[in-house]
Amino acid sequence: MGTSVNTWLILWKSTRAVELYAHQSIESLDLGVTDFAVLEALLHKGPLLINALGKVVLLTSGSMTAAVDRLEKRGLVERRDVPTDRRACVVHLTGKGNSLIKKAFSQHASDIERVMSVLNSTERKQFAALLIKLKNAADELRQKKGELNE
Repeated sequence: MGTSVNTWLILWKSTRAVELYAHQSIESLDLGVTDFAVLEALLHKGPLLINALGKVVLLTSGSMTAAVDRLEKRGLVERRDVPTDRRACVVHLTGKGNSLIKKAFSQHASDIERVMSVLNSTERKQFAALLIKLKNAADELRQKKGELNE
């Protein structure tokens, strides 16, 4: 039970189960996961340059453009030019988009609270701290491995 590989398998399976539940929650709101991520980022971070938005939601430039096109067709976002840079545009929520994502995010947050409720407040803090510790170690090792391969 205590081997590193076994711990990784438990983490992987747990992450996958929670991810599937989260995706099910989002899809029940008549939104795709990518569209939800874009709208949620705009709700919580405000208008963003399209390339900055892509970095926040972990999408490539092409995927980001397709997502914004899709959301724009639905009247949920709008692009606005940046006067100082003709190549750039800022993505804004429309009133309709703001209303939709506020409602969708509230429902999604309730769904996530349901699954996370198996952990009490202290356990959540400990779990988050452990996950951050693990992430930082993996990032550091990945970076070192990359430096060795150069």
